[in-house]
Amino acid sequence: MAIARQVLCLSAFLSLPLAGSEPIRYSVAEEAESGSLVGKLAEDAGLTPAQLSARRARLVSEDGRQHFRLDGGSGRLVVSGRLDREELCGQAATCMLPFELLLANPLQFFRVEVTLVDINDHSPVFPEEEVTFDIPETSDLGSRFPLEVARDLDIGSNIIQVYSIFPENEYFSVSYGTQITGKKYLELVLEKALDREEQAEMSFSLIAEDGGSPPRTGTTQVHIVILDVNDNAPVFTEEVYVSKVLENMPEGSVVLTVLATDQDAGVNGDITYQLSQAVEQSDSAFVIDPITGEIKLTKPLDFEAAETHELSVRARDGGGLSAICKVLVEVVDVNDNAPELVVSSFSSPLPENTAPGTVVALFSVRDRDSGANGQISCSLEDQLFFSLRPAYKNYYELVTVSALDREETARHILSVTAADAGSPPLTSTQTFTVDISDVNDNAPVFNQTSYTMYVRENNVPRVFVGAVSAADADVGLNAKVTYSLSPVQAAERPWCSCISVNSENGHVFVLRPLDYERLRQTEVTVSASDAGSPPLRANVTVRLVVLDENDNAPLVLYPGQDSSPASGELVPVSAEAGYLITKVVAVDADSGQNSWLSYHLLRATEPGLFTVGVQSGEVRLRRPVTDRDAVKQKLVVLVRDNGKPPLSATAALSALLLKDFSDVRLPHSSPTTEDQGDSLTTYLIVSLVFVSLLFLISSAAFVARKVCKRKELEAGHVLYGADNLQSGLADAAAAGTLPRAYCYEISLTTGSGNSEFRFLRPILPSLPPQHCATGQEPDEGQDFPCVPVSTEDMAPDSAGTLSAAEFNALSFT
Repeated sequence: MAIARQVLCLSAFLSLPLAGSEPIRYSVAEEAESGSLVGKLAEDAGLTPAQLSARRARLVSEDGRQHFRLDGGSGRLVVSGRLDREELCGQAATCMLPFELLLANPLQFFRVEVTLVDINDHSPVFPEEEVTFDIPETSDLGSRFPLEVARDLDIGSNIIQVYSIFPENEYFSVSYGTQITGKKYLELVLEKALDREEQAEMSFSLIAEDGGSPPRTGTTQVHIVILDVNDNAPVFTEEVYVSKVLENMPEGSVVLTVLATDQDAGVNGDITYQLSQAVEQSDSAFVIDPITGEIKLTKPLDFEAAETHELSVRARDGGGLSAICKVLVEVVDVNDNAPELVVSSFSSPLPENTAPGTVVALFSVRDRDSGANGQISCSLEDQLFFSLRPAYKNYYELVTVSALDREETARHILSVTAADAGSPPLTSTQTFTVDISDVNDNAPVFNQTSYTMYVRENNVPRVFVGAVSAADADVGLNAKVTYSLSPVQAAERPWCSCISVNSENGHVFVLRPLDYERLRQTEVTVSASDAGSPPLRANVTVRLVVLDENDNAPLVLYPGQDSSPASGELVPVSAEAGYLITKVVAVDADSGQNSWLSYHLLRATEPGLFTVGVQSGEVRLRRPVTDRDAVKQKLVVLVRDNGKPPLSATAALSALLLKDFSDVRLPHSSPTTEDQGDSLTTYLIVSLVFVSLLFLISSAAFVARKVCKRKELEAGHVLYGADNLQSGLADAAAAGTLPRAYCYEISLTTGSGNSEFRFLRPILPSLPPQHCATGQEPDEGQDFPCVPVSTEDMAPDSAGTLSAAEFNALSFT
């Protein structure tokens, strides 16, 4: 339906020039008073005064001047100001003032032409108020003496009709008329022979009378001086001199040179030149050199003011004889006027959902130059959203051609350039600033695809943890954003009621204290909605991460602290510095640096004898054992985490310094010695059981390593106790507090009835890296290669096997 309506409007618009092709014509006399009736324009156009008002009727002329006005109440066309035909049309035979009657809603034009009728409002004017003739007394009867014709700015019957002499005399008569060439002439005719001795001078008035009613006249005084014998008057080489001058010629330029000759000699042959011009042309743009006859410019010419200039040049010889020639100066137009743009209507702002094809502005263009210099073309810089299309004659419409988007461009600055066809062309630019008003076509957009916020456990209620922010590309209420928690949650996403969001600024708060060990993170969905109609919204996921606080002290897994006696370790007195005695294993329920544990020797029987690895917890000999060292050493190891403030725990352990493992069975000479022997025996039995278990576990681990290769080596677990410690060890490995794997070499004697340990030391510190087996590379990621137990270092018995006592004496740490 909308397409059909546009087609009908377009057809009606195209038919306008055809329907109004015949203009409405009127005539009015010049100098008519303001408000004088010209015609009933509304009636002649087939309109009523009410239609004129409803359709915003107005008069538009090409030159922009309004000589007439339209009476909106009566629909009559009246004179708006003084009309001077001579000022408006000059000497043109017909003076017509065209304009258009422009109607809107719908657009319609009527061509109106008003002819300005001349009245006799100008009197004839001679170029000179007084003319002097020096006439030889020997002049023949019928001699003619040319005069400048009088000028009358009127036309038709109001121009000059007759010339007469007052008072009449018997010596001269006046002759006037028009030559075949169309040139008018005026001459004095000698009717009676002159006698200087009888009358040396005479004067009379020459009167020009026009044909007006009543007639107007103009007068010039003629003074006759009678001379003796100068029988040759000057003669111009041409009767009419024609010159073409560019209107931008500078002042002082030579227009042309006139030349007259005189056959007389002496003073009677000396010629001087002068311009003859009317009194009202005293500001003439020309001047002549009286000796050379060069005509020069006194000021620049303007083609738009006058296209031609007609001059009269008189050549006078020394004897008083003269001749007159005409000089016609044609002004050649140059491109010195830029085009002009006149805006009739303009609409701004425009909604961003304005349909393509909407008229934004209507304007007209004109150029005061002529020819190619006055031919105008219009162009628009931005052709993406707007374009120009011709409307009628020199009118153009600025229309939209595509959809507008305020968020992309809120203001369009359009430059319409009008250029003429001159060389070089002149241009004028009209700027249209079109503002685009907003509609709610953009939903809020969060500045992040998701948010991660952090809160420390044991927080205070209603603690601020962060803010979400959404921006809306619209403006005003369409851009006002409010925030809320979305009630819709994914089924797999747990929702915590401990979170709230400020609806105005998007600040997120945690409403109650949280425990990192119970809840480490949760997610909610925040919705942002604008205030448009209808409102648009967007959702974003907010993930709350609970940060750990150092609220858990380290837990010692090995040695166990729940039994009354401290864990005992056997240390040979022959052990060197760096000998590994045992390892303290602890874990921390916290995370991050709060679970980073460090080990320190808090107390010891001989503090200088032992050292504890700060990171590993390994208890080693700092120096070799001496005879002065007590056999039984007690140590307290402090385990401290890296929190602020740090929390700590202690591990108590003991070590026996033995020269030989058979020492634990020596006879005791005293109760004290017996008690000490019983303790050593107990420790030895426990150690053997522990070593046996470790051997079985190590054997199984070795087979598993051979099968899984790199996987078990990367795990790097070291087993320290019985089956009841496996879960603790696993936690310790997960916490990152256990060291990498170590292997040890055991050397046994063949004839030891007491199954003594002849040598027990760690191998890795003193051995270079080597293969664990033939063709097997060390595991990646380990600080030290794994060195298996070598059977070559075991001394077999006579049967080539180990005794049960020697086998049970094997110890692995």
